Amino acid sequence: MNEKPSKSGQIKALILTPTRELAIQIEENFKEYGENLRLKNLVIFGGVKQAAQQAALRKGVDILVATPGRLLDLISQGLISLKHIEIFVLDEADRMLDMGFVHDVKRLVKLLPPKRQTLFFSATFPEEIQNLAKTMLINPVRAEVQPVSSTAQTISQAVYYVGKDDKLNLLTHLLKDPKLDQVLIFSRTKHGADKIAKKLHQTGITAQAIHGNKSQNARQNALSNFKNKTTRVLVATDIAARGIDIDDLKYVINFELSDVSETYVHRIGRTGRAGASGSSISFVDGLDLVNLKNTEKLIGMKIPVERDHPYHVDNLVAEKRDSNNKPFTPRARPQAKKDTGYNKPKNKGFSRNR
Repeated sequence: MNEKPSKSGQIKALILTPTRELAIQIEENFKEYGENLRLKNLVIFGGVKQAAQQAALRKGVDILVATPGRLLDLISQGLISLKHIEIFVLDEADRMLDMGFVHDVKRLVKLLPPKRQTLFFSATFPEEIQNLAKTMLINPVRAEVQPVSSTAQTISQAVYYVGKDDKLNLLTHLLKDPKLDQVLIFSRTKHGADKIAKKLHQTGITAQAIHGNKSQNARQNALSNFKNKTTRVLVATDIAARGIDIDDLKYVINFELSDVSETYVHRIGRTGRAGASGSSISFVDGLDLVNLKNTEKLIGMKIPVERDHPYHVDNLVAEKRDSNNKPFTPRARPQAKKDTGYNKPKNKGFSRNR
């Protein structure tokens, strides 16, 4: 794309990303790298009023960073046209699928001019992503930076065997060490993230949770406080974590292992960046044993077990799971749902939290 801005303010480049945090991070990078360029960039996303975004659009935009929902909303209102796009970037394509945005992506692609440059980024490349790529790309060149099964050699990894009911006790025990001055904790669910943050607060440890049910202001506040170390601990779900990029973050704790083995690589990759050292700790109870086995198979190594802690369990027994590898419960009971980026406000119609 030419450095010279468009006289008519027509959007020349579109970067589509699944989460607000990632969109904001990308726009911040554009500001930094393009400081001396005359190109105007703008980020738009849902969860906030559109007035400020609408005003910025009127002034003209060359590079637009957007989440699918708000972008489609503004297009339907006639406030955005994609007719002049020269470069289209689909970032975190696998996460787009996980969050149910694939149909929105296909709708947006139909609005793009056929003659354009398309860049397609995905941390993993399953069959669904390959099929999507075939509909968007023509004779593409594939560049693979690093296999998804690779973990940085600078990251020290450890597994802590612990009973489910002792996980919070183990966490507070580890955080008694002042060396862990900035810690990112991964929770499988939104409810779990809130519960962990609340427990830590009760023990005098500053902590905030970030997930799909939080307002945009709350999410940005939590992320900012964590970056400047006002908050010592940030508890995040995988959905919210895609936009988290912290310089010199040394500690990541998996409160539960994800059912998706590749997620382990992405989680611990928040530390040990750019050649720096980092530490990853994974709590493993009976329900996590299957996920641990699958994760170790993926990364091609046995993760060392740390036994020197007061809640170590020698003979951890794998708890039953159903045919879909989900925890088996003999009787129906309320289960905390995974953070899929969707939100159901009380007494309101179903809406997506984009």
